[in-house]
Amino acid sequence: MTVKDADPQLELGLDTFGDVTRDEAGRMLSHAEVIRNVVEEGVLADQVGADFFGVGEHHREDFAISAPEVVLAAIAARTKRVRLGSAVTVLSSDDPIRVFQRFATIDAISNGRAEVILGRGSFTESFPLFGLDLDQYNELFEEKLSLYAAVLEQDRTGEAVHWRGTTRKPLAGARVFPGTGGRLRTWIGVGGTPESVARAARYGIPLVLAIIGGDPRRFAPFVALYREELARRGRELLPIAAHSPGYVAETDEKAREEFWPAYREMRDRIGRERGWPPMSRGELDREIAQGSLYVGSPETVAKKIAATASFLELSRFDLKYSAGPLRHDLMMRCIELYGREVIPRVRELLGAGRIE
Repeated sequence: MTVKDADPQLELGLDTFGDVTRDEAGRMLSHAEVIRNVVEEGVLADQVGADFFGVGEHHREDFAISAPEVVLAAIAARTKRVRLGSAVTVLSSDDPIRVFQRFATIDAISNGRAEVILGRGSFTESFPLFGLDLDQYNELFEEKLSLYAAVLEQDRTGEAVHWRGTTRKPLAGARVFPGTGGRLRTWIGVGGTPESVARAARYGIPLVLAIIGGDPRRFAPFVALYREELARRGRELLPIAAHSPGYVAETDEKAREEFWPAYREMRDRIGRERGWPPMSRGELDREIAQGSLYVGSPETVAKKIAATASFLELSRFDLKYSAGPLRHDLMMRCIELYGREVIPRVRELLGAGRIE
């Protein structure tokens, strides 16, 4: 397959949801232990050359991180180059001004390395927790995104915020501090609906595609739609990123054997809540071979990332390396292999101009 306008300097990042993990003796770790481990994972990501480290937000027992900005601030203080952001910030159940302020603060601590990925999230626990009505799921996201976009514009231009909606009182001449001088990179994360893609283009915000299952090539129409909508609105081309799960070990067989038990446990736990049947090993193998699981040796994972990045003409690819109770030491080795071997190999493949 010939590379389509692929950039050998494609950004390559890592994401974690702070899944609650086990130690080598099989003991489930506390939330506090997991959070400390995630900080170490972020520090290692910086040391091995990852371009981005993203931390998810959840409000349930099987994930340790409910306040990603605090974790990211701890990582920011111990790192030098890696960009740091959410994966994702559940904007529907948060205050958009506070979101901006918290990430602007991380931007100051990190000297300009903060990012925000805004989304609606795939879980809804935050709505009752914060006293919000799920019946307003879409309305809350749309209005809060419009306010966040107004704050971004104020940060860029210095002009005060004037905003009116139906879910909160209006703002007339408000100013939001601290500022970043317009440098706070913001993305909108989508699961692949045309409406969500068009919304990102309408606001002129870069797009992150959450590709968590199936052939990644099926997202090509959404890439085309996003670019068409940008062009229709007279906007310049903006970056497109993809987020997908995966795991790297020294060999394909070792990666599958280490990843499978933890991934199955996580997938079946969530599946019971959503009415899915238990996952079979055959499903895992098919998803690795033909879908959106990037599991294998550094060479296997690098080739698959390069192929996806080329086909979808991505600006960034983020590997979600955490998987249910997968052990911290295994994830640290995965991060090491990803940074030391996968990243340079992906760039070599893209730079050569052909992908197998």
